[in-house]
Amino acid sequence: MAESSANSLAPTSAATSNEPSRASTPANAPVEKAPDEGSKLKTFLGVLRRFIGVSDLAAVRFSLPAQLLEPTPNLEYWNYLDRPETFISIGDSDEPLGRMLGTLRFWFTKDLKYVKGKPCKPYNSTLGEFFRCTWDVEDTQPQLKHAPNSKPSSSTSSVAGDKRVKLSYLTEQTSHHPPVSAFYIDCPEKGISARGFDQLSAKFTGTNIRVVAGAHNLGIFITLANRDNEEYQLTHPAAYLGGLLRGTLSFSSDCKTKLLTATGSLSVSVADSCFVTCAKSKIKVILEYQEEGWLGRSQNKVVGVIFKYDPSNDNKTKVKDVADKDVLGRIEGSWQQKVYYTLGSQPFAKTPVCFYLKRIALYTLLTRVQEKDRNLLIDLDPLFVIPKNIPPIEEQLPNESRKFWEGVTNAIVNKQYSLATTLKQEIEDKQRKKAAERKETGKDWQPRFFTGAVTPVGRPDLTPDGEEALKRLHEDKYALEPNKEYAAF
Repeated sequence: MAESSANSLAPTSAATSNEPSRASTPANAPVEKAPDEGSKLKTFLGVLRRFIGVSDLAAVRFSLPAQLLEPTPNLEYWNYLDRPETFISIGDSDEPLGRMLGTLRFWFTKDLKYVKGKPCKPYNSTLGEFFRCTWDVEDTQPQLKHAPNSKPSSSTSSVAGDKRVKLSYLTEQTSHHPPVSAFYIDCPEKGISARGFDQLSAKFTGTNIRVVAGAHNLGIFITLANRDNEEYQLTHPAAYLGGLLRGTLSFSSDCKTKLLTATGSLSVSVADSCFVTCAKSKIKVILEYQEEGWLGRSQNKVVGVIFKYDPSNDNKTKVKDVADKDVLGRIEGSWQQKVYYTLGSQPFAKTPVCFYLKRIALYTLLTRVQEKDRNLLIDLDPLFVIPKNIPPIEEQLPNESRKFWEGVTNAIVNKQYSLATTLKQEIEDKQRKKAAERKETGKDWQPRFFTGAVTPVGRPDLTPDGEEALKRLHEDKYALEPNKEYAAF
């Protein structure tokens, strides 16, 4: 960790997200054997069985033993900028269709950690807890081909140059019942920002968990200040955590399940629709995730359509409902590997090809997609999560995620699971005590960095403290005034 600056206004160097926080723990706390994946699953199932039929698991906020937890705060793990260079490039194109394609490229990279990451369950966030970080990335994403005569480019190749751009990120747990956090992403240099509320609703059926966006989670709202404040709304599809009784699964995507998975263990699959809309340009995208393939095998397929729509009469929710005359392009591919798009109303072209099987008088008719008619939107195979830059632990406030959870984190890392569970329970007890005190006095908790716990339009606004925190982040100045009051201790 970097040394604390003598001048609170001077910048200090940040830690990266690859450097977990550490705190001292009692030397005599016993070190325990780490459970294997099978025993973890068995313990997890034992906890879940108590909640069969409960309408919303996320609202229950049940506590798991420390050995089932990833030593990572939820607010740190839960964000949409796994590949921030795709986010900052959304507004680069001068054409509305090009900007929508840029938005889709960001969409398919925003949850890369869930595709390539390992199984984990982060800590439940506490009321008033917050997390902040930055990314410093190269602005090298090429523009996507948006017209037949426009220059094609590969979305996975870099453009030569050394221009670097900084993004700042701030998130705060604004509500505990229901559990809701607000977030804000800001990149002044590129004139792009994003905001929204993260909340989920989950139900355990006995064989899987169905996860949907909560009532206050209306999606991600992206604003392009340099494009006449063009706004994009990206909604989340439902997800399913399955294979609980088999014990082996692979990962799937999107709605943040709080049970983050990877190949070889629990998996989340997606078999739902979601939408991306821009009312100013009158362009909409419908994406349909299709999990089951031939013989019931998971194929992680996504298909979609980009089309002109009327924001005052937005009634198209299925790809098949969109008339060819309104179609600007189509989407197809595997959201875990490669996603392609075509321009115009024609579907992905498939040409019959005859193959002769040697020594057998037999021709087999197959289909092959014509490569020349499709364009690569994104190839996820070579991509990995870009680390965050996090304020040094000595400059974090007591309710800042890494500082707040550092005792629990250190105990888990040192395999002192009983100690970690005890520390976690102490945190939960203190939070309940503070909530009871507020209830007794009739006082509502007010977030520090956002103007309210929730809003009916799904777009959180920053308070002056929130604006100042983001501004200082962008300047690498991490010192903040302490809170006047804390919600969880």
